[in-house]
Amino acid sequence: MHQTLTEQHCHFSTHDNVKLFYRYWPSELPKEQRRGAIVLFHRGHEHSGRMAHLASELGLTDFDVFAWDARGHGQSPGARGDSPSFATSVRDVQTFIRHLSDEYGWNEESLFIIAQSVGAVLISTWVHDYAPRIRGMALASPAFKVKLYVPFARQGLGLLKKIRGNFFVNSYVKSKFLTHDISRQQSYDSDPLISRPISVTVLLGLYEAADRIVADAHAIVTPTILLTSESDWVVHQQPQIEFFIRLSSTKKSLVRLSGFYHDTLGEKDRHLAIDPMRKFILDCFSTPFEHPNFQQIDQLGHSVEESKKISTPLSSWSPSGLYWALGRLNIKLGSLLSVGLQLGRKTGFDSGSTLDYVYRNQANGRSLIGRLIDRHYLNAIGWKGIRQRKVHIEELLQIATKHCESAGMPLRLIDIAAGHGRYVLDAVKTLQQQGRIFEKITLRDYSDINVRDGKALIEARQLSSNTSFLQANAFDEKSIANTTPKPSIGIVSGLYELFPENTLIRQSLRGMASAIPAGGYLVYTNQPWHPQLELIARTLTSHREGKDWVMRRRTQAEMDDLVREAGFVKLEERIDEWGIFTVCLAQRSMD
Repeated sequence: MHQTLTEQHCHFSTHDNVKLFYRYWPSELPKEQRRGAIVLFHRGHEHSGRMAHLASELGLTDFDVFAWDARGHGQSPGARGDSPSFATSVRDVQTFIRHLSDEYGWNEESLFIIAQSVGAVLISTWVHDYAPRIRGMALASPAFKVKLYVPFARQGLGLLKKIRGNFFVNSYVKSKFLTHDISRQQSYDSDPLISRPISVTVLLGLYEAADRIVADAHAIVTPTILLTSESDWVVHQQPQIEFFIRLSSTKKSLVRLSGFYHDTLGEKDRHLAIDPMRKFILDCFSTPFEHPNFQQIDQLGHSVEESKKISTPLSSWSPSGLYWALGRLNIKLGSLLSVGLQLGRKTGFDSGSTLDYVYRNQANGRSLIGRLIDRHYLNAIGWKGIRQRKVHIEELLQIATKHCESAGMPLRLIDIAAGHGRYVLDAVKTLQQQGRIFEKITLRDYSDINVRDGKALIEARQLSSNTSFLQANAFDEKSIANTTPKPSIGIVSGLYELFPENTLIRQSLRGMASAIPAGGYLVYTNQPWHPQLELIARTLTSHREGKDWVMRRRTQAEMDDLVREAGFVKLEERIDEWGIFTVCLAQRSMD
């Protein structure tokens, strides 16, 4: 006999001020006796009510339980089955988790997540991209690859979306293929909150995110129990197994459920899924939270092997060697007509000059063909991510200035590797228009070219009275620490991604921690993913003595750990829709 719990109906506001609905089942124990909170995420087409049975069936009476309705589902607003993007829904998860902390006092380390199907992809993407320090997660039949029975359906939907824009497709799945539980079948068929449509924007975004997360599951260190339904009509199992094998979690468990359909947690014999899940949850809470140690990850981790692989020379006559030789030839020939390619070959494709050109985003070249080549170059997914990174830096810088003003701190800014400084100066201009005036802005860069061109930008924007540009090393801990006057906000953008070893990063962050007083802020970037790493390594050159541009990706968990180690507490994160670049805001801990 399961305990009957009191259900409360609540709402929280997303970043774009949409009020999403959620259910709350508070534990009957006093707050000090509760061990944590369980958060439930439903599958596509459904809503929180379809997972409400778990609140009592889990039998975890010393836990609060929460379950949301994703936007466009259940009692949450929005077109049914739609969202501005899959990445927007992932950000909604982050906002919801922040709400649970602010409203109920449950920090990330007190949370365990249970998610099913599309919800499981949302959660695995959130864990990968935002690196929350949650106690663990249970993923039931994650929809990493939906069974689309029409050949080339995914490609066809993508083409139609380009022609028609967003549109909706209906689920073909009948309730009898979701569960053997007759009562669950009947309730599914009669439930007015079930929505058959799903937008192509969300469906294609789901596929793209799933491909990325399965390929890069190595980045996930969260304790995970994965439950697979062996007779699933809706999603493929092979990507689920690949995901599980690649997980870096030191605590992980795979439960194969013979004869189960897709509604894993709503099956007739669902105790076979719930019992091991309950045991895993209790095991995760049986000891104090312990985050993985990243001290040697820059020497031994998966990204190290990946970096070695893409930097290993290829035989000139091998198929791969010939392929990438042709790629280098195309870039060389293209640079005869494209200004962007020419600049990259001259100064390095990771140089401040190249990034300034990418920010400006104005195609230039000899003749129409040259401009077309240049436009194709500027539209590369990595450069799109760079421009979105600039937008996110401006957004978080605005938040940091508001915090400083509220705390009565002077507005002083330092950027230790500013390139030409365009992205900083653009942000400062916007803030000035809002009436926020910086007392002091200090830009630094190691390159004399960047300093020269940065000073010209400062002059052009008439900022010379409060802005200086110094030639300095971003890894010189003492030099950064001795910055005067002390900055209340520090920025380090696009720098750490270029250096594989963490020793230099630690030096730089220690300098920032010494320069920025307690309560001040740090804006930092990271590159947890890039779909063109090998193309970049094999065909593009770096600003460092013309060497191949080989990058080692840092997981978000690794980057956040370095920042935490230096004495900062992460507050906010933004990530582009492709999952390439993150921008975070952290606060200097009170000493």
